[in-house]
Amino acid sequence: MMNSSKSLVWFRRDLRAFDHAALHHALRSSQQVYCVFVYDTDILDELPKDDRRLRFIHASLAQLDAELRRLGGYLIVRHGSARDEVVALAEELGIGAVHAGSDYEPSAIARDLAVAEKLAARDCGFHTYKDQVIFEKQEVLTLAGGVFSVFTPYKNAWLKRLAAHPETLATYPVDAHAHTFAPAAGAPAALPALEDIGFTSGEPPLPAGMDGAETLFETFVSEMADYGRARDFPAEEGTSRLSAHLRFGTTSIRHLVRSARDMVQSGAGGTGASVWLSELIWRDFYAMVLSQNPHVVERSFKPAYDVIEWETGAEADALFAAWCEGRTGYPLVDAAMLQLNQTGFMHNRLRMVTASFLTKDLGIDWRRGERYFARQLNDYELASNNGGWQWAASTGCDAQPWFRIFNPITQSTRFDARGEFIRRYLPQLAQLDGKQIHAPWLVKPDVLAERGVVLGQDYPAPVVEHDAARQRTLERFAVVKKVVAKAEDEKDDANDD
Repeated sequence: MMNSSKSLVWFRRDLRAFDHAALHHALRSSQQVYCVFVYDTDILDELPKDDRRLRFIHASLAQLDAELRRLGGYLIVRHGSARDEVVALAEELGIGAVHAGSDYEPSAIARDLAVAEKLAARDCGFHTYKDQVIFEKQEVLTLAGGVFSVFTPYKNAWLKRLAAHPETLATYPVDAHAHTFAPAAGAPAALPALEDIGFTSGEPPLPAGMDGAETLFETFVSEMADYGRARDFPAEEGTSRLSAHLRFGTTSIRHLVRSARDMVQSGAGGTGASVWLSELIWRDFYAMVLSQNPHVVERSFKPAYDVIEWETGAEADALFAAWCEGRTGYPLVDAAMLQLNQTGFMHNRLRMVTASFLTKDLGIDWRRGERYFARQLNDYELASNNGGWQWAASTGCDAQPWFRIFNPITQSTRFDARGEFIRRYLPQLAQLDGKQIHAPWLVKPDVLAERGVVLGQDYPAPVVEHDAARQRTLERFAVVKKVVAKAEDEKDDANDD
């Protein structure tokens, strides 16, 4: 029987050494605590060799290891299938219990079940703790005891539950229990370089680790009052830029929510604090939706929308490539896609615009866009990415109604009125004025030439005409009305029986 006095903390989406649920519980319940992170080949094998997120993770692990050493412990890093590596390390160290943060993605749940079974066969426990959300699974329910599918009533119930259970935001201290960290036998092994595991090294795409998160947060706090307005304008630095830190857990969601709530209550955050708190609640909402509706990974949240026939074939593939590469001829869409490709970041307003354009203007399946974002986004997490894409495609919960279709030109003139963001990523259009830059094809060719732009040469002509595309979308989605009407008729017939 393994020695239950020894525990192993498995770091995944929680790369920090403060306010850490699994680490806190392990330190309190054990005499010796080891820490491990696994570069999981089940995930890494699908990634490009120059992946920005791995550079972020690598830099964050260096900070985590340094902090653990300050506290008296150290970080063990393994490379292989996590299903095997965690179990092998537990056996090697004589571990009695493995502790980790809960994960809600179907593949992660399957992985954890497999690990738990292997550990149980070795008389080793496996314990998980809520740590990446405030409320999980079925903690926030309707008055009838059901799961929410609309955000606003979910948010109201979420806030009500938080008010009734303020202890939910309590921290999980680490420092006070640091004496139970297992010291290294001799000098701890150096963390592997990215080249050691087959990836390209380099600078992370944004300030990494716990220090990076706190620096970004402190800057954002000073600007939070204007967040409600500034967040919609991609040319401004109006967002927190903390999404990647939330994704990898280099900051604590409890810390952020606690700070936002306090600023709302004190008035220090102006109107922006409540808006930002709502954005944090959206994360919980989408995590809940995924955990309770795992079918959304492959299918529409609303089954009726699975009947939609998206565009396929060579022409659709060419249009998809144009969208991916920022060659649609719609400057705001193209600038947004170039921002994503070059930096791994895309402003949330632009995520909605580009997703709407792919699904509603090009008629291409939202799943193709979702998968592309999954490869490119620094802050990619399945729940939020899937939720956002299904919102834009009108197939998800609390989604944009299918007959409401973003006009990419209107979005451009409204949220990048002077074309500052567009010019940042499309310098070939820099000489166009604030009116011309949103729709270059409407500018006379001789005027364009004077400004150094020849359509089809310096910048592409539009790949679709928006009004015509809008009409095709209305026709495409009309089939949903028929399916819903048929289902309602069948329900009425059943009730009559």
